[in-house]
Amino acid sequence: MGKVSVKEKKNVYQLAREELGYSRMDAADRIVGVTEHRLVKIEDESVNIQPEDVYALSVAYNKPELRNYYCTHQCVIGKNDVPEVTMSNIHEILVNMVVSLESVDGKKSRLMEILADGKVDNEEVPDFNKIQDELEKISMTVEALQLWCEKMKVISSEKRK
Repeated sequence: MGKVSVKEKKNVYQLAREELGYSRMDAADRIVGVTEHRLVKIEDESVNIQPEDVYALSVAYNKPELRNYYCTHQCVIGKNDVPEVTMSNIHEILVNMVVSLESVDGKKSRLMEILADGKVDNEEVPDFNKIQDELEKISMTVEALQLWCEKMKVISSEKRK
């Protein structure tokens, strides 16, 4: 293993690499399409990381959450349109999923009433916004579950080797 960086403010990509105990040279050997020189520039933020770099790092480090981080913090479109997903354990994800689904299930009749005429009237807006918030929670939980599954798929395939 190479020297450990003493830099105070490390970006998420450097932290992900160091968490695995990889030197930059070790990491560059595992990352398709990213040289050690490019990795240095990504980690010291002297270049803007590109989506293909993020994808390659996320695969090499088995950290699909790096893609969500990029989309929510660095991509111009994603900052506005992509919700940030935090990785958690499967039990927390499932509990959140059940709670959100049950909450929306209890409100589906109200949603049908609101949308029956094809418009949302002023008095319906508060209820509609609450339902929309619950649907967003479900979406976030689904995204967290997909990230968790992707991470587990890589781990299980590595165990088979």
